[in-house]
Amino acid sequence: MTTSKNDNIKKDNELSPELYHIAREKGTEAPFSGKYWDHHEKGMYQCAVCGTELFSSDTKFDSGTGWPSFSEPMNTEHVILKEDNGHGMRRTEVLCKKCGAHLGHVFPDGPRERGGNRYCINSTCLLFKGKK
Repeated sequence: MTTSKNDNIKKDNELSPELYHIAREKGTEAPFSGKYWDHHEKGMYQCAVCGTELFSSDTKFDSGTGWPSFSEPMNTEHVILKEDNGHGMRRTEVLCKKCGAHLGHVFPDGPRERGGNRYCINSTCLLFKGKK
């Protein structure tokens, strides 16, 4: 999805090769390699393609998987959940609603006391804005 700069959405040719691969080709980063899997600052995680606020640090938890994990999106209106049957698996894909970027997947194995979901998100697809 390529749009004008006025929408604050980066054009595909402005994305790094890694971000393009993950966000547009539905790739993934290696576990324990992303900058946010072991990140503990307070603030908001935004879409790296368009800047939409996606996840609050208040919902982040250590899942032991090597990817940033969240129990819920900051606002469910900011993400799209889509059935993904690729690679011989049945999963639910998480996309940014504003720009269509593939962010990762959601699984039903998160902390029960937080609703039971684990949004497993690629660090590459996130930007972090700390609380001031």
